[in-house]
Amino acid sequence: MALNTDMNNLQLATINSRIKAFIIDDVLITLIVLIVFWDTISNNDSNLTTVLILMNEFVLQVLALKFIYQTFFVWYYGATVGKIIAKVRVVDFDDLSRVNLIQSALRSFGRILSEMFFYIGFMFSFFNDGRQTFHDKISKTLVIDA
Repeated sequence: MALNTDMNNLQLATINSRIKAFIIDDVLITLIVLIVFWDTISNNDSNLTTVLILMNEFVLQVLALKFIYQTFFVWYYGATVGKIIAKVRVVDFDDLSRVNLIQSALRSFGRILSEMFFYIGFMFSFFNDGRQTFHDKISKTLVIDA
């Protein structure tokens, strides 16, 4: 399907603004994890190896937090905190409307898969007109300037 960029002077989000949003969101998630698990982390040796082992023990909780965070914010606000700061938002590919809950959950799941497999799913954005990543493709979404 060809992308119609004439609709309402649609401006696709740049790769730079998407990277900025990604970094902000990951820092935010990391801070939340550190706050939630601070007692466990601080009660152990402060060496890097011990902290990494503890983080591996919490991997399911971190993945669940990422899934809930991405799903809720994209569905409810059309953007995560990082995307809001970067001034981009996620819309339905077909009609540029708000993303529904199913699309948002599918997008979040696809994003986690992309991260787990060496961020390969993010590379999709370099090879299509809509700059869609793997998670954008499977959820039929598009990231545009807000």
